[in-house]
Amino acid sequence: MQLWLGFSILALVLWGVSGITQKLATNRITSERSFLWFCWAMVALSVVVMLVVHLQWGLGRLVVISAIAGGALNGLGAWTSFRALESGGKASVVISLVSLYPLLTVLLAVLMLGERLTGLQTMGAFTAIAAAILLSVETSVQA
Repeated sequence: MQLWLGFSILALVLWGVSGITQKLATNRITSERSFLWFCWAMVALSVVVMLVVHLQWGLGRLVVISAIAGGALNGLGAWTSFRALESGGKASVVISLVSLYPLLTVLLAVLMLGERLTGLQTMGAFTAIAAAILLSVETSVQA
């Protein structure tokens, strides 16, 4: 297995489990408190990374701005997903819907970075959209 694929699968598992932990937290505390604990965990993990990995600190301005913007957008995305869960959204629906963010990344990569999609990849994107629509359909249960 290629290294990038192993890391991708690990991220999938970690984010998959985190969707449940986020819902469990926002069932009992506000989304703001849940987000603050999320941030605290990120700070703790950042300290571990700084201690374990040799970091290159001499970075260009665009790299630093891009990294900060990415972190801020990621944080805002996390907070709004916590709000969606706290507001009564089902974990199965909210997490499935917000997990479609790679489709926006794909679109922006095509438009801004000149990346190209194959026909199969385009079909995959449309299939993901269809899956999100089907997962978000709420049906009333009749007794």
